[in-house]
Amino acid sequence: MKKGVYSGTFDPVTNGHISVLKKATMIFDEIIVAVAYDNYKSTLFSYEERIELLKESSKDLPNVHVEGFEGLLVEYAKKSNANAIIRGLRMVSDFDYEMQMAAFNKALAADIETVFFAASNDYTYLSSSMIRSIASLQGDVSLFVPEVVNEALKKKYAQK
Repeated sequence: MKKGVYSGTFDPVTNGHISVLKKATMIFDEIIVAVAYDNYKSTLFSYEERIELLKESSKDLPNVHVEGFEGLLVEYAKKSNANAIIRGLRMVSDFDYEMQMAAFNKALAADIETVFFAASNDYTYLSSSMIRSIASLQGDVSLFVPEVVNEALKKKYAQK
């Protein structure tokens, strides 16, 4: 059985993330979308909100389930009996960082591969930080995020 872990902060999840996830479902029997608790960023959405938004955004993908995790991704992947870590690439600029992370992960867990999926052309320019920036200024991000995320962003920024 091919089992992959697709991790990230997902603050918020974008259509680019979903695009990568859909591509991965064609290769893997099971995918865990792993929402990182520990990160170097302050997040707009809480850990629990990010998990719920991802669950709702991926509910139509039967071989996908969403969990939160803490600590090193490679240790979480081992504990989950995953064969691979799934990573999305948008631009060439993503490649250097992702290759460095893949090399570290391979050194820490030789039996877990990193598999890269290119985001669909329609979403190569998307980033969660840009989505947050546009939404904070009441811009329309409905083309870039799942509907549930669009509504959550509107609510979140109405409160600020």
